[in-house]
Amino acid sequence: MKLKSRKKGNNLLVTLSGDIDHHSAQEISEGIARDFRHSHCKNIIINFSDVSFMDSSGIGMLIGRYKETEIFGGRLAAVSISRELMKIFKVSGLYKIINCYDNENLALEAFRGE
Repeated sequence: MKLKSRKKGNNLLVTLSGDIDHHSAQEISEGIARDFRHSHCKNIIINFSDVSFMDSSGIGMLIGRYKETEIFGGRLAAVSISRELMKIFKVSGLYKIINCYDNENLALEAFRGE
């Protein structure tokens, strides 16, 4: 699993690649949390375009990041989600609490001014 972060305005853009499972979820969670604190951003936008698999550990990781952004008055978005991952988002209820967009530009547009 690889994680790349960059700041754009008040948003931390995170790109993940690989599988999100019990082996990688903790490392991803800690990496995003660290980058979020250092960036002084309000929102997190996670790009899933290169994620091929996610299990329940990934759900827990996302809920943790959702709670963290909420503490700072921000929002969490997921972009470029495959059909397989969208099924997980819907069944788990993540879709109800995490904003989902087709791509980063749409998420950035939705978060503009925050």
